[in-house]
Amino acid sequence: MNVATMTTPASHTRDGATADDVVLSAEDVSVRVQGAQTALLEPVSLALKAGEPLVVIGETGSGKSLLAQALLGTLPPELVASGSLWLDGEPYPLHTPENRRPLWGRRLAVLPQEPWLALDPLMKVIRQVGEAYRLVAGRSAQASHAAARSDLEQLGVAAASEQLPGKLSGGMAQRVAFAAARAGGAPLLIADEPTKGLDAARVSEIGELLLKSLAETPRAGLMVITHDMALAHQIGGRLMVVRRGQVIEQGATRDVLAAPTHAYTRRLVNAAPQAWPEAAFKPAADSASRDGKVAGETIIRAENLTIARGGTALLRDVELSVKGGEIIGVQGASGCGKSSLGDALLGLLPPHSGRVVQHAERLEYQKLYQDPVATFPPRRTLGRLLKDLSARHRLDDSQLPQLMEQLSLAPELLSRLPGQVSGGELQRFALLRLMLIKPRFVFADEPTSRLDPLVQQEVIACMVKMVREQGTALVLVSHDAALLRKVADRVLVVEEGRLKARQAI
Repeated sequence: MNVATMTTPASHTRDGATADDVVLSAEDVSVRVQGAQTALLEPVSLALKAGEPLVVIGETGSGKSLLAQALLGTLPPELVASGSLWLDGEPYPLHTPENRRPLWGRRLAVLPQEPWLALDPLMKVIRQVGEAYRLVAGRSAQASHAAARSDLEQLGVAAASEQLPGKLSGGMAQRVAFAAARAGGAPLLIADEPTKGLDAARVSEIGELLLKSLAETPRAGLMVITHDMALAHQIGGRLMVVRRGQVIEQGATRDVLAAPTHAYTRRLVNAAPQAWPEAAFKPAADSASRDGKVAGETIIRAENLTIARGGTALLRDVELSVKGGEIIGVQGASGCGKSSLGDALLGLLPPHSGRVVQHAERLEYQKLYQDPVATFPPRRTLGRLLKDLSARHRLDDSQLPQLMEQLSLAPELLSRLPGQVSGGELQRFALLRLMLIKPRFVFADEPTSRLDPLVQQEVIACMVKMVREQGTALVLVSHDAALLRKVADRVLVVEEGRLKARQAI
């Protein structure tokens, strides 16, 4: 059995903790597919002590989110959990998820990896947060509205109060989901990738809010699942490293990150973009493309482009030309208009003024979304979807096994539905679709925000290879300045409604 902060039901003690210290403990938590013998998550035991956070890191698809779903009782129906859970000493067997539903929002709250699944698409932002205060916390309508507005202002999304979630960027939607999750006042919070898609300043703010909530809520417990090593450092507390459904290392966060003992943990900690070899991503001066596509020709061009949503201009006077085989990085604060730029370039958002000129067939212009869950039909297996794609567009799918290996995707995932894989795995399937299509232009909107550092490095390498060898033009949006510095041929920054060139790199 793999153990992280091991507990015993009788005493719930470890590292000097007493029964009064422990607010959540779990023993032998395991997850498997109905009727299957092989576990997706090997038996894990853990404890959350009041005021001490637990950080869970590990590779994409390792079982981190399965652990959270097992504790919450939110596993998909085809998956079953076993083991035991105690909340303040009260038992909740994990094989009966219905016993935790009355606790949602009141004692147990979750900040999910997919904000779009947590928000009602037909309800305005401020009403959603206010409704949580009113229905879960029991506040009056007036007090709920005031509290919701205060939360949204604190999170920097007050301007979106009267908008529907579909109008928000991924980062803005995540902050709204955070406000709604905390509104009920639940003392135990499980945050699954809470800073995905946020810029560095917002990451720090979310970290501060999580820690502040932990400090100010009586007998509070916090479990944070993250790929962000900076957030892990900030949250502190205890750390659990998960790989392939097993806990391989655990201890004080500060100690593990400073001197990891397991070889995988060392690789994970050292896989930050700052350490990437620049020569691995930059092209040779005379590199040629394959498939008969000539690198260097203009693939897409924006002329005097102004982009607006809801009558409000987000970007003005954009002049942009992207050539085949070129990677352009785009940076900017959450909600500044980066995603809208992509929509305008792809023809998904009509220009307010100016124009976009495309130089290839319509199918050859593609977007890699930050939130792939919305781009996959939920009731068809991933293998069936790829077969349908190949048949519809007469694609050569003989390279599928090789591409899946490059993207670290196990063959057995093809038999699963999109909702049965992790967000990181689904994002890699989204990239796989693009690689089969072989597009001329790709707008990649935070394409690795869901991935652990090791898989991120592999996926970026695959994207760069596609660009350099196929003559694809790539606009890559990322909050990670180090990543763009190592990968992009030039970097543009969205500031004050303008797309500005950053100093040459």
